Amino acid sequence: MDKNIHSKQDVLTAMEAVLGKDNVLVDDYSTSLFAQDVFTKDIPAEIVVSPDNKQQLSEILRIAAAFDMFVVPRGGGMSYTKGYVPAKKNSVLVDLSRMNRVLEINTQDMYVTVECGCSWKKLHESLKGSGFRTPYWGTLSGSKATIGGGLSQNSIFWGSGQFGTAVDSVLGLEVALGDGTLVTTGSAAQVNSTPFFRHYGPDLTGLFTCDNGAFGFKATATFRLIPELPAKGFLAFDFKQADDCIAAMSEISRQGLAMECFGFDPFLQAQRLKRESLGKDVKALAGVMKSSGSLLGAIKDGAKLAMAGRSYMKDVAYSVQIIVEDRIDAAVDARISDIRAIAKQFNGNEIENSIPKITRSNPFGPVNNMLGPQGERWVPVHGLFSHSKIKQAHDGVEAIFAKHATDMEKFEIGVGYLFATVSTNCFVLEPVFFWPDAYTEIHEKSVEADYLAKITKFEENLPARDKVHEIRSELSTFFKELGGVHLQIGKTYSFKEGLQTDTYKIIQGIKALVDPDARVNPQTLGLE
Repeated sequence: MDKNIHSKQDVLTAMEAVLGKDNVLVDDYSTSLFAQDVFTKDIPAEIVVSPDNKQQLSEILRIAAAFDMFVVPRGGGMSYTKGYVPAKKNSVLVDLSRMNRVLEINTQDMYVTVECGCSWKKLHESLKGSGFRTPYWGTLSGSKATIGGGLSQNSIFWGSGQFGTAVDSVLGLEVALGDGTLVTTGSAAQVNSTPFFRHYGPDLTGLFTCDNGAFGFKATATFRLIPELPAKGFLAFDFKQADDCIAAMSEISRQGLAMECFGFDPFLQAQRLKRESLGKDVKALAGVMKSSGSLLGAIKDGAKLAMAGRSYMKDVAYSVQIIVEDRIDAAVDARISDIRAIAKQFNGNEIENSIPKITRSNPFGPVNNMLGPQGERWVPVHGLFSHSKIKQAHDGVEAIFAKHATDMEKFEIGVGYLFATVSTNCFVLEPVFFWPDAYTEIHEKSVEADYLAKITKFEENLPARDKVHEIRSELSTFFKELGGVHLQIGKTYSFKEGLQTDTYKIIQGIKALVDPDARVNPQTLGLE
């Protein structure tokens, strides 16, 4: 193709020949919508394309390269760190949502292969009835969030307490580089093999995970399978002090007792209770009863949750919610006994287990929490810390909030915390901001219509938004100074500034090899 031809119509003609007109969008609404994330609306895309398979993805990237255009991957749009927000004009945004097939479920060799536009919910549901699951099986926004997004930015939640993050469950990838070249990683790269094993020579799979889309476009991913763990137990505790809550969660994590262990401070807890409706409680209760193993169990679970209602949360301060899974009930009981002893050691009082039970039985609900209970804008910031540093991290965040308290009150900015543990070695601290401000097209597209109809549509509030941005930036700097690391780095966190110089040179060298013209998602990871 002649690189000297640069008219937009020539680009469109070439792309439409591959994808069809319906999958090449240039209207103002689409080019703005697909370029927004939950927090940022900035430079729109020049063109939005939606390939249907890896061959089309490869060809579209070849066309973009021929016309010297930037290319940016987009999954489910649930990010809040500018990971797929274009940093430059003349960008082709590649929407991978049509590449959503589950390609192979192989229970003999214990792997499943999917296209990377597949949602975590669809992957999970495709395995129902097989007797198997992936170790990590999705994030709470998994009804929208995709495999590719989760592996590009990494993610946690379902299965994280014992099996780590999303990328820890991956065996191999197929990746399209910026020039359209398709690269295979893991054992499937051996010319006569299949994707049953991750490590064959240097870990190229790891190279293309957590890259935030800077190195290439994930086309397919293969995950290992494990047997389902049928025995389950649920616990919840109230801690009056943050330090006790954090210490108990750390000890539960270190001992590897919980499949999921997460907690809320009083503010975030109150926000959650404001948001949920009685109608949703009834639907959630139905889900719990359906997931019970027997008719008698369903009746008992339903009656217990219905009687508990929400009143038990009225005087709860810092709550910790725990889900335990194992092969047999006796093993679950042993884990529960150990967890109760730890909670007691740190002054925890056991409360009703409605929240973990409802959450587990309805794992991929709607993403209405993209907005606050009254329609406020919402955005988190987070840090991942060792257990030895988590108290210092929490204390430091509290000091930063105290420093900005007057302005936060002035602008009606509320803040809370989500706490979570990952395997035996990691504690996630996630401050969450709420403030009155106008929502954007991505919220209208993602949040349920009946939820939008009930909430306030605030006017644009740039001073409050700027203040939130200022505090988030200060928190990011503090996390870097304390040695914290991050998921979904995108273009928000101080990755380059916080990485050892010689290590970052290797990342720059990899970028130069796989994307020599620096056209793939520029400025991600601090790269040019």
